[in-house]
Amino acid sequence: MLAGDNELGGAKRRDKREYRQMTVVLIRDRKDKDSVEVAFSESARFYALLRENRKFDEILRQLHEARENRRTVHVMMDSPEGSVIQDVRAGD
Repeated sequence: MLAGDNELGGAKRRDKREYRQMTVVLIRDRKDKDSVEVAFSESARFYALLRENRKFDEILRQLHEARENRRTVHVMMDSPEGSVIQDVRAGD
């Protein structure tokens, strides 16, 4: 099974989510909120990294490192048009 494919009722369907290369410009971490706001130069919207994400600490660290080093990251959202960050991988 390919990455992004899901087994559903014995039939495969292609998951439309994919990693997008993004440049972190702002991380707003307010401890009284259930998420951290993140802005990328490629988009005018704010994205949310939920504290309940099991990889929260790792993803937040990667976002901070990318911003500090002016490097891109590959970001997967909860849906193709979504605004909730699900995963982050090192960029180019």
